[in-house]
Amino acid sequence: MTAVDLIDAVRDDQQTELSRLGSSKTLYADTRGEMDPDVVLAAAAAREQAAHATFDAWSDDDADDDAAALFADAADETAERGDSTDAEPVDRTPAMHDVLDDLDGTVQRLGGFVGWSLVDKKVKEQYTGFFTGQADPQTASTFRSAGSDVVDLREDAADLLDAVCESDDDWDAAEAAAIDVISTAYDEYFETLEDLGVNPKPVC
Repeated sequence: MTAVDLIDAVRDDQQTELSRLGSSKTLYADTRGEMDPDVVLAAAAAREQAAHATFDAWSDDDADDDAAALFADAADETAERGDSTDAEPVDRTPAMHDVLDDLDGTVQRLGGFVGWSLVDKKVKEQYTGFFTGQADPQTASTFRSAGSDVVDLREDAADLLDAVCESDDDWDAAEAAAIDVISTAYDEYFETLEDLGVNPKPVC
C-alpha cells in the first residue's frame, strides 16, 4: 500500500460521511442553528483551537523528528488561523479530537491527521461558501486559502506515511485511525442535527 492508496481507501469507506460533512448542515450543527457570521467565526475558531492543542501536544512528544516537525507546522498554522478569525471560540471541542488525542505513535497519528484533514477541508469549503453568500469575499478567501493549506499538510503527512509504514499492520493502523476520526466527526454531526430537530441524512 501507499499513502495515495490509503487516502483513496479512506475516502471510499467514508464516502457518505464525508459527503454529508461537506454539506451546509455542518455549519448548522457547528453553530447549533445560529447561522450568524459572528457565530460561524466563533465555531471556526473553536475548531482551530482544538486542532492547535492536539498538534502542539503531538509535536512535543512524537518520537519521529519529521512527524514532530509536521505537527509543529500544523499547530502554528491552526493557531494563526484561529487568531485571524478575531472571534472568541465557542466553548466546545469537536468530538474527533477525543479520538485524535488518544492516538499513540507516529503511524496512528499520521493516519488520524489524514482523517482530520479530510474533515477539515470539507468544513472549510462550507465556511467559504457561507461567507461568499454573505457578500464577504475577504473572509471567504481566507477560508479558501486555509483549505488549500490543509491539503498541503495532508500531502506532507502522506509523504511521511510512505516513509514510516513498514508493514501491512502499519498501513492498517493508519487507515483505521483515519476512519475512526472521520466516523466520530460524522456521529457528532448526526447526533447534533437530530437534537436540533433536523434530518441529517439528505445532502444539501
